[in-house]
Amino acid sequence: MFEFCINDHKYSHIHFIGIGGISMSGLAEILLTEGYKVSGSDMNNSYIIERLKTLGAHVYIGHNKDNIEGANLVVYTDAITNDNEELIKSLENNIPTVDRATFLGALMKNYENSIAVSGTHGKTTTTSMIATILNRSLLKPTILLGGQLDEIGGNIKLGSKKYLLTEACEYKGNILKYFPTIAIILNMEEEHLDYFEGIDHIVNTFTQYGQNLEDDGYLIINSDDSNAKKVIKNTKANIITFGLNNKSDYSAENISFTPEGYPQFMLNIKGESLYPVKLNVMGIHNVYNALASICATHLLGVPIQTILESIVEYKGTHRRLEVKGVINGIKIIDDYAHHPTEIKASLKALRNSTNNQIWCIFQPHTYTRTKILLNSFAESFSEADKVIIPDIYAARERDNGLIHSTHLVEALSKNGIDAEYISSFENIEDYILKNAKKGDIVVTMGAGNVYTIGEAMLENKEREAI
Repeated sequence: MFEFCINDHKYSHIHFIGIGGISMSGLAEILLTEGYKVSGSDMNNSYIIERLKTLGAHVYIGHNKDNIEGANLVVYTDAITNDNEELIKSLENNIPTVDRATFLGALMKNYENSIAVSGTHGKTTTTSMIATILNRSLLKPTILLGGQLDEIGGNIKLGSKKYLLTEACEYKGNILKYFPTIAIILNMEEEHLDYFEGIDHIVNTFTQYGQNLEDDGYLIINSDDSNAKKVIKNTKANIITFGLNNKSDYSAENISFTPEGYPQFMLNIKGESLYPVKLNVMGIHNVYNALASICATHLLGVPIQTILESIVEYKGTHRRLEVKGVINGIKIIDDYAHHPTEIKASLKALRNSTNNQIWCIFQPHTYTRTKILLNSFAESFSEADKVIIPDIYAARERDNGLIHSTHLVEALSKNGIDAEYISSFENIEDYILKNAKKGDIVVTMGAGNVYTIGEAMLENKEREAI
């Protein structure tokens, strides 16, 4: 098993293949701060890479076998394929080489307490909620996020070695490489079906994750999830449950919504104490995320009053129902939702906030997900008044010709949804500006580059104003 002691500098020069990734860059920043020599490569430059350069990292744009010169440990991201020449050379030269998840799992062991947030949906939001609470407490944690949070000035905040907070993605079974003292499971649904064989494979992976926890560790789990019982039954860790059911250890009662669509509820802790909670993010799904965040921080000893005062200050991370601006009285919002359940939740949250039309520009993410979950996608847009579908964002996949955005449009139309395929982002922008009206909401949705449509609309507005 790979081990990494951050204090001994056995690996003095660490090279990251895919260093510009949100998680990889956070790991690189931790090592730079600890005095390690860090190099890395990525296909494109970015503000994240520029930040790493200012901290002392040597970053190459493009992959080349010579980039790993001098490295005595190579870490690579899941997006790197076996034919990557840097990866090949590191293996040929017997340089210790590990994937990102293995490295993160080994890094966790350097912290007295590690909190890992997992689940099909809500990882970044829940981790960010916890980060907001802990950042306003006395605990001084080290924080690794899968998104940008203004509260901590980005995707990482360095703190003491007593607490590490991080996301824990299940893709490729990566959660089995993590060793948290507190594991959070938000939900379990079909996702990442280019790796998982189906829901049973997914639940079995989470179950094994629970089995891996130590008996003095904690499992915080959504008891409303239909698959939670199997995980609970098979772990030796201490169990803390959350949900809308008042039989959970932490539950939400009397949920209502403000005119802006923000939830408020009474927090019930083990049937003994009730506290009023207000959120500044939309949607019932964020009630679950808030409950998980309250569980974790309360377990860590943060006073409940500090928790409740802090969580109301959480106003979202970038790309999670993020208000980008207003043009011609039309509110432009961006959201990372790319799974049917996430789409439903986000559109429902928006519907609770307006009586006007909702225009959803949804960019499908990966051919595998679109094809396998096509029927579920077709049932996810009922709260939208108009759906526009551009081309599928390929991400790590290649187009095999078996699925196209027009198939999704056809399925949506059969379900009575007003849907249209428009390939060009520029044409989508023109269409929205010609047809949307003052008071409407336009939401760009997906894990690809669909957000650039809204940004372009707002940028053109600024140019016109000059």
